[in-house]
Amino acid sequence: MHSNFTPKDFDKVVAFAKNWPKNIPLAMEFRHSDWYNDKVIADALYQLLEDFNISNVIVDTAGRRDLMHMRLTNSTAFVRYVGANHPSDYERLDDWIERLKLWKEQGVKEVDFFIHQNIEEESPLLSAYFIKQVNEKLGYALNIPNEEKQQSLF
Repeated sequence: MHSNFTPKDFDKVVAFAKNWPKNIPLAMEFRHSDWYNDKVIADALYQLLEDFNISNVIVDTAGRRDLMHMRLTNSTAFVRYVGANHPSDYERLDDWIERLKLWKEQGVKEVDFFIHQNIEEESPLLSAYFIKQVNEKLGYALNIPNEEKQQSLF
C-alpha cells in the first residue's frame, strides 16, 4: 500500500481481503510506519493477514529500518530488498541467507525475494551474488539469469 495508506484505512484492507479470491495467492506491503508502531494495530493487521492467508511483505531498505519487521503471516516469506548501491548491501544479503536458513528449518514453504536498488543496472550483480549464496548455503541449484541483452526484432 502507498505510504499515505494508514491504519485509518483498516476497513478497506478488511474489505479487500474478504473479496480477494481464496485460490489466488496474495502478498500485501504496508509502507506507513503507523501500521507497526502501535502493537494493537500491528496485531490486528497480522491477525487479518493470517485469517485470509495473505503474505505480509517484509521490506528491507537501508534508509527505512522503521519498516523492518520479521513477522510472517503464512508459510510464504515475501521479501522486498532495496539495495543502496553500497558494499553493505552484500552484508545485508548475507544476513538474509542466515534468516532464510532459520525460516526453512521452521517450516517456511516458499520464499519470494525481490531485489532492486536505486541504480538498477547493478541489480543483476546483487541478484547473482544472492543466488550464489542461496545455492551454496541453502543447497539449491537456482540458475542465474542470462545477463546478455535481449535481442531486438529490428
